[in-house]
Amino acid sequence: MQIRRCAVLWLEPRETASFELESLLTGGTGVVSAMQWFAHAPQLSTPMVVDGDDVALLGALGPSDWIQAAPLRERYGAGRVRALLRAGLLVGRGKAWAEQRDADQQFRDQHWHGLAAQWHSASRWHGLDAAREVADEGMDTAAGLRGRYGAPPPEFCPRVEPAQRLTLPAPTAFDELLDGRSTCRNFDTAATLPHDVLATMLARVFAARGRIHAADDFEVLKKTSPSGGALHPTEAYLIVQRVDGVAPGLYHYHAGEHALEPLPSPDDLRAFARLAVAGQYWFADASVLVVLAPRFARNFWKYRNHAKAYRTVILDVGHLSQTLYLSATDLGLGAFITAAINEVDIEQAFGLTGYVDGPLAVCGFGVRADTMATAEFDPNRKVWPRKPD
Repeated sequence: MQIRRCAVLWLEPRETASFELESLLTGGTGVVSAMQWFAHAPQLSTPMVVDGDDVALLGALGPSDWIQAAPLRERYGAGRVRALLRAGLLVGRGKAWAEQRDADQQFRDQHWHGLAAQWHSASRWHGLDAAREVADEGMDTAAGLRGRYGAPPPEFCPRVEPAQRLTLPAPTAFDELLDGRSTCRNFDTAATLPHDVLATMLARVFAARGRIHAADDFEVLKKTSPSGGALHPTEAYLIVQRVDGVAPGLYHYHAGEHALEPLPSPDDLRAFARLAVAGQYWFADASVLVVLAPRFARNFWKYRNHAKAYRTVILDVGHLSQTLYLSATDLGLGAFITAAINEVDIEQAFGLTGYVDGPLAVCGFGVRADTMATAEFDPNRKVWPRKPD
């Protein structure tokens, strides 16, 4: 049988610490440090602990050329080679390893830059209640952050003396809309979003507004937000909770047809919404939550194995979220975006694969509540007018 290494591999030497009673009894601190090797690959759910011989074996193989496995079995042991094949760090041409080989090939077909792929994979969460963790640590207030980390870097960064600055003209009327944009943490859970408002939001933010035939099997889309290479890779997956005429559940938005595509939904939609945003219940209350999940191959088709490609995908999501904010503000709605999400749980619910079409953020919109139960940042009192004394 022939084998080769998986497409992308990162071998990390990591210092680990453990408590040992013997160390404490002999006058030590009880904490013993040791070095361990961890193998990271985008298709692995967690890093794999490997030893020095595993590192030598993996380092001896490349990701392109197939070589005979027999000499490696003789040198490193058949069991070691089999374990690395089973994990998918080695890829075999034999029938027994078809599942691992197919996963590796699917990843290769996305044309990821190696370091970006590792970063994307390692930053995904599963089942985390980030809101509770932050609250438990006392880090959910400005005072808590200041107490833990000290003063933040200055809010402004002057580069010349005040006398050298050039005063600019005052803003225009458009700034009223910009000043009204804020992150909503208080949604009305009794209010239902009108059907036409949902349609307007999706059309403004995600719909294809124009098309150009560039070449055979190559259409270029025009949307309301910029996108690297005009490729618009980001798909919108919806958690619809309260919209007139739309059953609560999961949907995919078809940007070309301006239509919703129903998907299988969890039994407890509210619980899933809260899980999706990592326990941030104030966001889970929105009428509609939108998962922003790029199809990476759409972008990487042009920017193949490119060190800047992942940045453009992140920018793509950022542009869409700002358009969503301004559209919601114009319609008198509250909006939010968060990157503190449980990507793995979202992928499982929508049938996505992390390195193929994995989510980068969740945004949402809905009717604002009449009272502020959760603090919001509204320094200019554009959303929450100051009560009379």
